[in-house]
Amino acid sequence: MWIADGWKDYEVLDSSEGEKLERWGRYILLRPDPQVIWNTEKRIPEWKKLNGHYHRSKSGGGQWEFRDLPKEWTIQYTLDPKGKGEGELTFHLKPFAFKHTGLFPEQAVNWSWFYPMLKKRADSGRKPRVLNLFAYTGGATVAAAAAGAEVTHVDASKGMVTWAKENAVSSGLGDAPIRWLVDDCMKFVEREIRRGKTYDAIIMDPPSYGRGPKGELWKLEDLVFQLLQRSSELLSEHPVFFLINSYTTGLQPAVLSYMLHTAVLKERKGRVEAEEIGLPVSSNGLVLPCGASGRIVFD
Repeated sequence: MWIADGWKDYEVLDSSEGEKLERWGRYILLRPDPQVIWNTEKRIPEWKKLNGHYHRSKSGGGQWEFRDLPKEWTIQYTLDPKGKGEGELTFHLKPFAFKHTGLFPEQAVNWSWFYPMLKKRADSGRKPRVLNLFAYTGGATVAAAAAGAEVTHVDASKGMVTWAKENAVSSGLGDAPIRWLVDDCMKFVEREIRRGKTYDAIIMDPPSYGRGPKGELWKLEDLVFQLLQRSSELLSEHPVFFLINSYTTGLQPAVLSYMLHTAVLKERKGRVEAEEIGLPVSSNGLVLPCGASGRIVFD
């Protein structure tokens, strides 16, 4: 398992009865988590010091209960903690519908993984071109930009793209070469192929279900293999990496590995690896599983 253990401003404190107890900077949140099927004793005092609690409804959805929580706050993440203060990222957080805060902290394990590869390419004088599909609020985008990459950020939600721009500005990357696009990711890939565009690295975090800006329906199991095949046509002659994330139950690491081998690697030289990703639980030393990632590092 790949574990996002580099956080100082975030931690999973504990988990029990379908919920995870988290610290986001100074604030304690309790949110539902379908992975938490255990019922363990709630010993630590933070269970009674909540700033926000998202209550899941039995009929679907749910609502927040707030207790002294601001409408918005920030946390920081350092991509290279052993470096000279490089790669300092700042993220805006705010609780909104469907229990989210605007950040998936487990993805930090992937940001810290690709950061040195992109930085090495950029420092060599060849600024890498990165495509980030289903880019959400831009965690991977700002991490790639911090490494010196040119980034194309694509998401179907205008609100998420605006949020991502705020994260870039807060991270000192307001003037970085980032192209912000509100678009359907599959259609964008097809257009880029026709234009003859290429990228040195591709990142994608496709949702299980979703809709494009014009109502285009996305269902992961039906379209992900085709997306991988078509996206592979955008890889440059000397690519750096390819990364796909999954929070869908059916797309386990072995499935991601199989798809990457058959849809992307093909005749290229490189190494495919896929694992669960997780977050350490500070109260007991265990790890909370949070999805899976598949990666290719090209030779």
